[in-house]
Amino acid sequence: MANRTEPRLAATTEPAWLRWLLTLAAIALIAFVVLLPLAVVIVEAAAEGWQAYVAAIADGETRSAIGLTLLVATLCVPANVVFGVATAWAITKFRFPGKQLLLTFIDLPFSVSPVVAGLVFVLIFGAQGWFGPWLREHEIKIIFATPGIVLATFFVTFPFVARELIPLMQQQGQDQEEAAASLGAGGWQVFWRVTFPNVRWALLYGVLLCNARAMGEFGAVSVVSGHIRGLTNTLPLQVEILHNEFNTAAAFSVASLLTLLALVTLGLKLWLERRHGHELARTARSH
Repeated sequence: MANRTEPRLAATTEPAWLRWLLTLAAIALIAFVVLLPLAVVIVEAAAEGWQAYVAAIADGETRSAIGLTLLVATLCVPANVVFGVATAWAITKFRFPGKQLLLTFIDLPFSVSPVVAGLVFVLIFGAQGWFGPWLREHEIKIIFATPGIVLATFFVTFPFVARELIPLMQQQGQDQEEAAASLGAGGWQVFWRVTFPNVRWALLYGVLLCNARAMGEFGAVSVVSGHIRGLTNTLPLQVEILHNEFNTAAAFSVASLLTLLALVTLGLKLWLERRHGHELARTARSH
């Protein structure tokens, strides 16, 4: 029988002009929705010159907003690391009642509006809230103060670390941990020498996303902060205030700091995705 070469099937059946049209439409949409606003922020921030830009950043209220933003991120990110690692460990390594419910609660901030989350904290810790009279009696202030901002930010950011770790730890299974335990390793030894090296890139990726969200959160923080100048305004709130006062150059100057954070986050995200992909490939081969 004569050998005949089977025709190779095309990956797609759409005509070339349609693929090009869809590609150009996607590029145009990205340029209009992402690149154009980014360019506007940069251009407007530099519109009045370098001295005006530095003056806007060096303003006392802006420096206070920068300090508060860094403080909130410094408090929330480590707390999310502890929560995320502990939760991912419990969900992937143990069986217990309510496991699926815990997974649902982890995704709650993704489905609840940040404004609603902020309002919930006001109803709980506000002056007329559930614990309001007790807090007032003991001179403890949460709402319209830094503790409320930290609580609101922690709520909207706590899924990021856990959601990066859980799929990877589920894929890796428990074989390596069980082997280490059978050789006499304790719980901490198993975690630090077996589990942590396998998830360190995913953990760093989750920390990166968590930090970016903590610094850029607006909705929940806006509700609980009270917009007290120089005290409870984070960078996003400071941008809103400057814009409402028609101080356009200063508003875009402060916004450029958040834009820079977004660009740095994007660059690190791409780098970590490459490293994370290599880690997944090595893990799959080892299993």
